[in-house]
Amino acid sequence: MMISMKKLRSALVLFALASAGGCTQVDAGNLGVVMKWGEIQDLALQEGIHFRTPVKTQIVNISTRVHKMEASASASSKDLQVVSTKIALNYRLDAAQIVEIFRNIGTRIVVENTIIDPALQESLKKATAQYTAEELITKRQQVKETLGESIRITLAKSDVLVTELSITDFQFDQQYQQAVEAKQVAEQRALTARNDLARIKVEAEQAEAKARGTANAMLARAEAEAKAQELLRKTISPEIVYLRAVEKWDGKQPTIVGEGGAILDLGQIKKAAGR
Repeated sequence: MMISMKKLRSALVLFALASAGGCTQVDAGNLGVVMKWGEIQDLALQEGIHFRTPVKTQIVNISTRVHKMEASASASSKDLQVVSTKIALNYRLDAAQIVEIFRNIGTRIVVENTIIDPALQESLKKATAQYTAEELITKRQQVKETLGESIRITLAKSDVLVTELSITDFQFDQQYQQAVEAKQVAEQRALTARNDLARIKVEAEQAEAKARGTANAMLARAEAEAKAQELLRKTISPEIVYLRAVEKWDGKQPTIVGEGGAILDLGQIKKAAGR
């Protein structure tokens, strides 16, 4: 297919403009701030290829993506302990205000150095001073919320939006750290001692209960035997004794006799048996 001369000339013009720097690209996740003869224009360019007049027009890419920034600061806690805190901040620049951000502050890196980092330092010191050193550890989530709220309010004034804040580390003075560790060891030992005391108490109570049960059982058995003996004593008679002897006698004459004659008196046995 033959290409018309008009289309060919248009393509050549576009090629010439591109070759002479007549077009520029706004990268994905960025907005293009336009400057004509150094004057910032009110409308930012969206992603894609844009034509511009060389020398006269300059396009500056400003990222609107979420970026991560880390910071650390040393401050005094409420109980005057020196605390070094490290945090990680995720933020992005407000796309609707990108031109004003560039006009008033500069590029994203300039925003980090002149706005975000000082705000983090100030907020860290302010939040740390509201808690004791121990509370900074035990109330970590509350500290994070206090710090995050302070940073959000401060950065929002410069059109910087906070998306996430994390406290990555707390470091205390070496002497205080040793004192905390010693306290934890002492508390653990105290807890172990309390557990041992409770265990010993339970074992003693169990032993006492067992001994009491054994004693009660022996007493009950002794009382039962005594009652049985008493009942037997009240009910036994010579006739019963002879009757029991007859029940066990095999009918044979005894081979062993005592001084008074036979051990068994057959007459008495017959009388007892009712014969």
